Order: sequence, then structure tokens, then C-alpha cells
Amino acid sequence: MPFITIDVLREDISREKKQELIQKVSEVITTVLNKDPHLTHIMINEIDNDNWGYAGEQVSVLKEQGFSTEKK
Repeated sequence: MPFITIDVLREDISREKKQELIQKVSEVITTVLNKDPHLTHIMINEIDNDNWGYAGEQVSVLKEQGFSTEKK
């Protein structure tokens, strides 16, 4: 019985995007590990930008300086 935890920055992640993420991760677990999707648990943790650090700085400060988490 897989338990998957996904940590993301609290941003504009819609309910629909979360559903898509849950669905696709479940599909991967089913395909790769041959696990029953009805027994696969996925939890998404949204972490505030002030509570996440990178390169010695809070992400909220980095974003104020122009840092972006968007794919270029």
C-alpha cells in the first residue's frame, strides 16, 4: 500500500491541478509498482514561502528578488 507525499510551495495550484497531479502519480504507481490504485494514498502538503528555504534564504525573500519557480 503506497503512501506518497508531495511537498509544494503554496502558490496558485488549483483544485483541478491537484486532481491531475494525484491522478497521474497514481497511474505511475500502478504502472511501475503494479499496485492497486484503490490502495494508493497521495497527500499534497502546501508549504508557505516563508517556511521553505533555498540557498540559505527564504523563498519569499528570493521571490521578492525575482526568483521564479515557473519552468522557463
